[in-house]
Amino acid sequence: MSAALTGRPSPENTPGNSPGNDADRPRRSATAVPGRTTARRPGRRRPTEPFTVVSYVVVSLFGLFCLLPLWMIVAGSFTAESKLSRTGYSLWPNPFSLDAYRMLFAGTALLDGYLASLFITGVGTLLSLSCTASLAWAIARRLPMISRPLTIFAYLPMLFSGGLVPMYLLVTQVLRLQNSWFSVILPGMMAPFLIFVAVSFFRQIPEEIIDSARVDGAGELRIFFRIVLPLSKPILAVVGLFYAVTYWNEWFTALLFLSDQDKFPLQLILQNLISNVTNAASLPGASASQAAAPVYQLRLAMTVLTVAPILLAYPFAQRYFVKGLTLGASKG
Repeated sequence: MSAALTGRPSPENTPGNSPGNDADRPRRSATAVPGRTTARRPGRRRPTEPFTVVSYVVVSLFGLFCLLPLWMIVAGSFTAESKLSRTGYSLWPNPFSLDAYRMLFAGTALLDGYLASLFITGVGTLLSLSCTASLAWAIARRLPMISRPLTIFAYLPMLFSGGLVPMYLLVTQVLRLQNSWFSVILPGMMAPFLIFVAVSFFRQIPEEIIDSARVDGAGELRIFFRIVLPLSKPILAVVGLFYAVTYWNEWFTALLFLSDQDKFPLQLILQNLISNVTNAASLPGASASQAAAPVYQLRLAMTVLTVAPILLAYPFAQRYFVKGLTLGASKG
């Protein structure tokens, strides 16, 4: 029976037995098959581009230049005052001294300052983040008769403010928050710039997600807490970090409204300590112990103690920092 009648190819016409197939076989085996990855020869590596090498070198040098001043401050805080006053900064603490840290940790004032700063930073960041996210979401929704007045309300403080005296009268006479930690928290609870950064981020959330949640019966509060906030972790981390750094470094507002020394934040305690030691050492009739106070070493130790806690917060928000800043800064 012939191959044409049976529908089967004859052995001599099959691809494996076609004439000239042996010559074509190496050429077809070398051809890449779509969907398959060809194995690379071992020992061959892609050459490194010069731009990559230069980028690594520049970034490494920049990181070294950033870490070097910080390391010199830490080393100087452990260097004896006589060496600092004579030769200045050095890379290694020689001779080693803990006089500044003994003076700072003498008594409970420093621990009380840490407690006050932690309370102001923690509670202030939580309140500021809640108010900023809520206001930014209301503005981003473009609600009639609501979003525009709130936008004007948030934008005006970027142009001008009432001044120091009205703020002092508001906090002390109207709100009656004199000598309270909330007198430090409330004046800086909302930053207009961070509000509009959050608005830009919220407007990039797909509207289809909001519509589908509304079709399923979710209200505005449930949409905000169950959908919007989980999707906004990058911008919340960035905004929260900005607020935390601001509250942690705040000392002027505490100087205005706090009179009880047990409620002084860490920055105000160390500022007063540095001023007292410097003034005591510069007096004409100062005693030998006052004149020998580690003024330079005390300043460096103060810098280490104030920077170290907030510096530890950056690694936790680092993965959100660049993403949240770039997404929130784009035009919505």
